[in-house]
Amino acid sequence: MKIARILWQGMECRARVTCAGYLVEAPEPLAGRSVREEEVELLPPVAPGKILAVGWNFPDHIKEMAERTAQGQQVTAPPAGEMPPPLLFLKPSSSLIGHGEVIVYPRDATRVEYEGELAVVISRDIRRVTPEEARGAVWGWTCANDVTERDLQAKDKQWWRAKGYDTFAVAGPFLETEEPSPEAWIRTRVNGRLRQEGQVKDMIRDPYTIIALISQAMTLKRGDLIMLGTPPGVGELRPGDEVEVEIDGVGYLRNPVQVEE
Repeated sequence: MKIARILWQGMECRARVTCAGYLVEAPEPLAGRSVREEEVELLPPVAPGKILAVGWNFPDHIKEMAERTAQGQQVTAPPAGEMPPPLLFLKPSSSLIGHGEVIVYPRDATRVEYEGELAVVISRDIRRVTPEEARGAVWGWTCANDVTERDLQAKDKQWWRAKGYDTFAVAGPFLETEEPSPEAWIRTRVNGRLRQEGQVKDMIRDPYTIIALISQAMTLKRGDLIMLGTPPGVGELRPGDEVEVEIDGVGYLRNPVQVEE
């Protein structure tokens, strides 16, 4: 089942996605109403209190970044070994945008890159859970783009700027409640050209292990969003580009890129 977050008649609503548009489920006064797609504004699928992300979760992505480092490019050096320690970081909720919204290329940026990813959304408050317990705390899945200012990522000791610019956390269009298959492909295209490709099963750590790991340090709450790492093929975005992230069984996320005015 696909769940959308929409703005309709001035009210934020949760709605089930149907062939004809949306069936409103909440708030209660509007529940049961059917609305057409053109009548609403599509919002990011959740309004998370926290956005977390995982670095170095695909072996081939680690290899490509090691090659870029060896070539003298200014990127954050990847860890050595095929099973690196998990690298977790936060993106501010102010950086979140949804399907169709503009990714803003900052005036002071020099190299902005896409990172297409699968993301998971938490359904209830959890703390210190096991991976098996984490399975019962998933609300759904969505497409994501962990947009990154690569030069600042290499320069700063922390990634607050590189990962935290407004519009640099992209998610949508919907929340899919059914878990994607391990065989599902994650693909990113720029201007229609395939740039990234990997499967869910390629992850070094599966989504439930990552949820459990995060929960050892902090309480995860309903609506919190976790980006689960990017497959190989990351590359540069430029103003005027259009970037798409498509995940089998989950959805299709598309956003234009425009320079900051």
